Amino acid sequence: MFWPMLAVALAFVGIAVLGVLAARVLVEVRRLARQVSESSQRISRAAEDLERAATPLAAASAQAAHTLRQE
Repeated sequence: MFWPMLAVALAFVGIAVLGVLAARVLVEVRRLARQVSESSQRISRAAEDLERAATPLAAASAQAAHTLRQE
């Protein structure tokens, strides 16, 4: 009778450990998803800033190229 009870107890402990590990994985996945979302927003903002900064430079470059062609 001892061995079957020990097997059931060990199985329960094993399932409990797996449950705790699954909860930790869930927490880490949520944190990673939040970080990915924040990084995506930062990249979007940086791309917009870069586009805004590049627009005047592109216009100036086009004007300079047009001026050089006329000469």
